[in-house]
Amino acid sequence: MGAIARYGIGRWLPFAAGELPRATLLANILSCMVLGYLMGMLQTKGLEPRFQLLLMTGFCGGFSTFSTFSAETFELLNQGYVGLAFLYMALSMLSCLIGIWIGMMLAGYAS
Repeated sequence: MGAIARYGIGRWLPFAAGELPRATLLANILSCMVLGYLMGMLQTKGLEPRFQLLLMTGFCGGFSTFSTFSAETFELLNQGYVGLAFLYMALSMLSCLIGIWIGMMLAGYAS
């Protein structure tokens, strides 16, 4: 399901040379929010091991994509879009950490 959702976002927001890879950024942020929520639920209410594997490893693993992020960053650097590549890296790291925090807050775990 995660990979299908990732594919849909990729079709909705295609990546073009010289542009910020919005689809990967969005998929990774949303995946971090879901993962943060599930991490919070695991800490506050518990989560059955089978649901941990299904949702945290399966869905989030298929939805987020570090390899695509890395390839797109490499492509931006290779094409000479150094500033955009570094902006993409910074946005990805910061927004994904914030996504984890938001997800954990929604689960009632983080403050």
